[in-house]
Amino acid sequence: MSIVKDMALAPSGRRKISWVRDFMPALGGIEARFVKEQPFAGLRVAVSVHLEAKTANLGYVLAKGGAEVRLTGSNPLSTQDDVAAGLADLGVETFGIHGASAEEYESHLIETLKFKPHLIVDDGGDLIHLLGGKCAELGENLIGGCEETTTGILRLKAREREGILPCPMMAVNDAKAKHYYDNKYGTGQSVWDAIMHTSNLVVAGKTVVVAGYGWCGKGVAMRASGMGANVIVCEVDPFKALDATMNGFRVMPMDEAARYGDIFVTVTGCKDVIVPRHFAVMKHNAILTNAGHFDCEVDVAGLAEMAVKREVRRDNIEGFTLPDGRVLNVIGEGRLVNLAAGNGHPAEIMDMSFAVQALALEWLVKHKDGLEKKVYQVPAEIDDEIGRVKLAAMGLAIDTLTPEQVDYLNGWKA
Repeated sequence: MSIVKDMALAPSGRRKISWVRDFMPALGGIEARFVKEQPFAGLRVAVSVHLEAKTANLGYVLAKGGAEVRLTGSNPLSTQDDVAAGLADLGVETFGIHGASAEEYESHLIETLKFKPHLIVDDGGDLIHLLGGKCAELGENLIGGCEETTTGILRLKAREREGILPCPMMAVNDAKAKHYYDNKYGTGQSVWDAIMHTSNLVVAGKTVVVAGYGWCGKGVAMRASGMGANVIVCEVDPFKALDATMNGFRVMPMDEAARYGDIFVTVTGCKDVIVPRHFAVMKHNAILTNAGHFDCEVDVAGLAEMAVKREVRRDNIEGFTLPDGRVLNVIGEGRLVNLAAGNGHPAEIMDMSFAVQALALEWLVKHKDGLEKKVYQVPAEIDDEIGRVKLAAMGLAIDTLTPEQVDYLNGWKA
């Protein structure tokens, strides 16, 4: 029995799901094959990813491939209540309510696992955390799973090192079809969609501070620059910092950048990136956002302790007035800004990421007898298949190596 806010919202949710399906051709091609081959017949799949229309489409495709699917969100502020109702109306058991408390959110995760899944799709490691701890008994049938995020993969590898990974896991975030496009182009566009829609402010001419210059940070910085912002990058990796410099951005520590920024975007996957000593020197009306997975990159609790006043200034924007009268604005409570205050990545981008998820799950089923409890990379043939399908869907063609060229590249002769 699904747990959603209101099933009366289902028609709106189904319209959203129908819309994105028209712009996810790679996943659509996989769905057509899954319908014929039924690779997940008799298997149960638990999915915890941001509960919005593109995720709903993934759940629906897995169900069309024969799976019994339960789906929940991976952040209570990114859950869209109409989509949750729409997916439940399509026959996929769904557990999620926008704005759920921490206790309610965990209960939704547990409900998603109660049917003892064979496969999981995780986003940030919440399912694995439960299956490796208080809900270990619900993992007795596990074949394996997929992890969507950089943050989640870091946690998986830590578990692997300590010998406590509950099942084999695929590092979907490391696939070319995921991080080249989802992280760079998806994050780059969706972060600014959310900031601009929520704030209704111009980007051009402002100083934007981007903390972290991985694939996500590259996308955020590139889009900010393209809209006329002056971009500062903060990094801990010397080579990423050099890359940012050679891409034309200023590089400096956050202790220095905090004084200059009009808009801050953290994209690190770490914690305590922007903390009280930074708030103490920021400009009046600076805007603080986070595009990393967890809401610990911007110390909102520390800001609240410093503030003499806290108020809602616009939908999804809170203002914190400091003793000297400066106001610092936080979008989406410091949670993932592109989902807490927006609609997430464009459908065409998630088409590739969720195609990886679907094919990686199929790979796990086919290879289940030889797998260890460790983190596996997505096979190159899956990446290449998705790339070819996506190119074809876009009406594009590329060259093909001749046998002689293949021999040349694989040989040692000049």
